[in-house]
Amino acid sequence: MCRLLGYLGSSIQLDKLLYKPEHSLIVQSYKPREMTAGLLNADGFGVGWYHPQKDENPYIYKNILPIWSDLNLTQLSRYVESGCVLAYVRSATPPLAVDLSNCQPFTNEKLSFIHNGFIHNFRQTLYRPIRHLLDDYSYQLITGTTDSEHIFALIVNELRKSPAITLEMALSNALAQLTQLAKSHHVYFSANIILSDGKQLVASRYSNRPPTPTLYWLQDDLLYPDAVIVASEPLFEANWKSCPEHSIVSVRGNLEVCLNSVS
Repeated sequence: MCRLLGYLGSSIQLDKLLYKPEHSLIVQSYKPREMTAGLLNADGFGVGWYHPQKDENPYIYKNILPIWSDLNLTQLSRYVESGCVLAYVRSATPPLAVDLSNCQPFTNEKLSFIHNGFIHNFRQTLYRPIRHLLDDYSYQLITGTTDSEHIFALIVNELRKSPAITLEMALSNALAQLTQLAKSHHVYFSANIILSDGKQLVASRYSNRPPTPTLYWLQDDLLYPDAVIVASEPLFEANWKSCPEHSIVSVRGNLEVCLNSVS
């Protein structure tokens, strides 16, 4: 099980998110507290961020090293500032390869995506059925072998079918498709997801059977005023709120937080 982090708010240095908290993603990579599967998150990591002044596609930094082993990240995170950040540390689901093509965040134009969860026996079950739902563009976005990238392709496919729909609706539609496929193929999956287009965060806490991986959110903390953080585990002691199971949490550009259930 991977560990996720999403941030939207006033511009801050990346190291304040990645390194400074007492239970940061660095710590969660080797000492997670609330994982439902696995012991470590040592199979790579990735960070995506958006320029605070320019309306551009996200910038991405990935590595297949454990996050604690990347000396470049310590320097990069002191230099880069952003008001919208996605980051994750990976625990690869066997037998999926540990390589850069399988490393998140996955992106398409302004959209970035990270996922904590898995589809059980993915290659033997939903690999082909998911691909059959995709148009050519979404199909060709997939360059790796992970279930995560296929879920992202489903979301992109929904946005392409109906460009006017919101990110929440695209995510909800993709989860509904996954649920139907999983039911027909008798498969278990979990899908804690964080999406962003640089202006908002949209996250889900979802699985089609227990246990559902944890997800929390925190708004306007004294250490991070004018900001909302969404994370797999609390980064420090504060008034973190647990996202309900089968829910989507949306953080608007004005930092309004909305919770909706997923049927």
